[in-house]
Amino acid sequence: MTESLGRITPTGTILHVVVHGRVQGVGFRWFVRTEARRLGLAGWVRNLPDGTVELRASGIAQFLSGLEQAIQRGPEGAAVTRITQVEAPAPDSRADTPYPFIILR
Repeated sequence: MTESLGRITPTGTILHVVVHGRVQGVGFRWFVRTEARRLGLAGWVRNLPDGTVELRASGIAQFLSGLEQAIQRGPEGAAVTRITQVEAPAPDSRADTPYPFIILR
């Protein structure tokens, strides 16, 4: 098992990462949204112009760990090559990690 990328903040546990590889055009955002909602997590996922996918999720640490594992495997057709943590400030409000988990366009 890999080391968790999530971090504990004053407002809870946050996972904010960028996923590299073949992650656009393969249903990756929908896959992440489905998994995050199944786990009861708040947050969002979006495509970036460079071909990567960024996501920010908040919730219970063990459920964030489950999302991390799902992201590493991805949906059929995806090929995750790297996941990098984004150093970002803790959210100031629930608007930073909406519930239920959404896809940003």
